[in-house]
Formats: sequence, structure tokens, C-alpha cells
Amino acid sequence: MKESRLKIRILNKEIQADRPEPIISNIDVVPFNREMDSQIAIDALIEGYSVLIVDFYSSGLLVLNALKKHLKNKYSDQSFQGQRDFRSVFREISHRILLVVREQKLSAKKAPEIGWLKILYPELNEFLLPFPQVQGLNSSWQWYQKGIEIPVLDRRIFPWFGTYFPTRFEHLKLFNSWLKTYKGTKQTAIDIGIGSGVLSFQMLKHGFEKVYGTDSNPNSMIGLNEDLEKNKLQSRIDLIYGDLFANLNLKTELIVFNPPWIPASYNLEGMDKAIYYDENLFPRFFAEAEKHLEIGGRVVLLFSNLAQILQVTEYHPIERELANENRFQKEFFSQKKVGAASKKTQRNLNWRDSEMVEIWVLKMMNA
Repeated sequence: MKESRLKIRILNKEIQADRPEPIISNIDVVPFNREMDSQIAIDALIEGYSVLIVDFYSSGLLVLNALKKHLKNKYSDQSFQGQRDFRSVFREISHRILLVVREQKLSAKKAPEIGWLKILYPELNEFLLPFPQVQGLNSSWQWYQKGIEIPVLDRRIFPWFGTYFPTRFEHLKLFNSWLKTYKGTKQTAIDIGIGSGVLSFQMLKHGFEKVYGTDSNPNSMIGLNEDLEKNKLQSRIDLIYGDLFANLNLKTELIVFNPPWIPASYNLEGMDKAIYYDENLFPRFFAEAEKHLEIGGRVVLLFSNLAQILQVTEYHPIERELANENRFQKEFFSQKKVGAASKKTQRNLNWRDSEMVEIWVLKMMNA
């Protein structure tokens, strides 16, 4: 693994990968091993101390599960907001369960081998990481190594750490069905928030000559750059690092956007930006989309009624745009019911019974 994979240059911009922040300063910790009562660790965590796992990796899982059980007794509300509150508290406290990383390996016994530690921390010999972040690195490494089969592409993608990738595919199938009916020119398209590149790869599969993909996530840029080099697609997809249209000086016949589906209730960082949207996202997007769309072009948005089902918003952002602004009109709309939640999940996802993913195709009012 090369240190250079931490950085790439795109359009003369140097992009540095995001990584879980290493703890390199001296901090007071309560050591924990499997011979101790887990309540000792829970009491320490609740009182604000950090707990260091000093023997087996599984001891961290023991403390994590004990903490979850402890907090569920206090946060028993199974509504969407209740579960959100529980996850917020659990995240804050669980990130004080720590592991030692030494020479790019976890020092705990029987810990998994995680290649990201060599890629993301080549300059550090010893530091601490929160146990949940190690779990995230481990899961991400498995996805990156094995790949994820995307049905509409008939190929696997290999998402880089910290990059959003789809785990459900109903919205991708809606987009695929619409692409089959698309009669416009296929010279260029813009993919806003390209992520792991799935929508762009779909457009290439359906004959688009060139796609410009933007994203404000540096890890998305680094991972996709690897993918494009591996599959010799550098000439077909241009990556532009930045927010929304990223100062792209281009007008195109198709703009595609799969935005977050749930309004945020706090300041967004990292991967949360792919899941939650702030109140200014959609107004900014539509204002910029109007400037980047050719006469006769289309804007395609993939969305969901999830926020309305959960009653965490008073309005649908796309419907609000169409009702209040004089920029776009609806040309096509379709919905698709989502699949049932996995039986393995422990979260209450009963709202999935009513959730529908959506495709909105808009054209300019003067077109």
C-alpha cells in the first residue's frame, strides 16, 4: 500500500483523504479486559472517562453491547426521533471505547486485519482509535476487498473508505427504466454528488459519451479515480472536487442528482452529508441547475417520501420548488415501493411498509 493513495490531484487541486481522527496525545483511560465486570466499563463511560481495551478485540464488543443494553433501558422510545436520539447518545459515549493501533495493526488479540490502517495512517507508529470507528474501517475494508454487486450495472463496485454506496437498488432501477426511454442527445451529463459512481456508470452503459461527476467528499474522488484508472474510463468520466456544481463552467443536456432524503437536525459532517440535507441544499441546487442546463435539457432527481412518512418535515423539497419557483416544470414522475427491511436488523423499520422511492424528471419552464 502506497502513501500516495492518501492524496491525488484533480484539476490542479490536491485532495487529501479524510480519515478517523487518531488520538496521539496522552489521555487518562480506564483499562478493561474480559476478566473484569463490564459494569465497571459502563460506569466509567457514563461518568465521562475513556475505556481502553487491553486484551482481546472481543472485549470491546462486550463493552459495546453492554453499553447498548444500558442505554436502551433509558431511551426506549421506538419512534424515528426516539431512535435518532438513542443513536446520538450511543455514538457520543461509545466513541470513548478505545483500541491501540501499533505499526498500522490493532494491538488487541484476535483483532481483524484492516488494510485501511496502512493506507490512511502511514506516518503514525502508535495511536488510539475509537472502537466504533475501527468497526467502520473493518466493514469498509471488507466492502472494498470483496466489492458490491450492483444489479443495474452487472458489475461490482469497490467503494473507498468513507464513500457512500447504495445498499438498496429500487431507485437505481427507476433511473435505469427511465434511461431506456430517454430520447435526448447523449453528449454530456452532470452527476451531482457522484459518490461511488453508480449513476454515472448507468449513464455510460446507456450510451452517454461524457459524464462530469462532482463531489465534496475527497474519499469519493480518490476511490473513483482508482476505479476509472482500473477500468480505463478516465476519458469518459471527469471528476470535479467541490460542492454541488463545483464552479463547473458547462451547460449540459442532463443533470442527475440523488440527494439525501432526510432533513438534518444538526450540523452535518462526513458521511452524514450523504444521508441528511440542510434547508438550503435544494434551493441552491435548483438555482445552479437552471444555469447549467441547456434549452431542452432535463434535471433528474432520485428521492423518497421517507421524511414525510416519518413526519420529520412539513414539506417535500421538490414539490416546494415546483410550486413556489418559476424555474422548472414536471415532465415525468414515477414511484416504486421499497423492499422489506432485513430480518436481521434490530431497529424498528416499520415505516418501510409505506416508503416509496421516486424519480422526478424536470424541464425548464421556458423550454
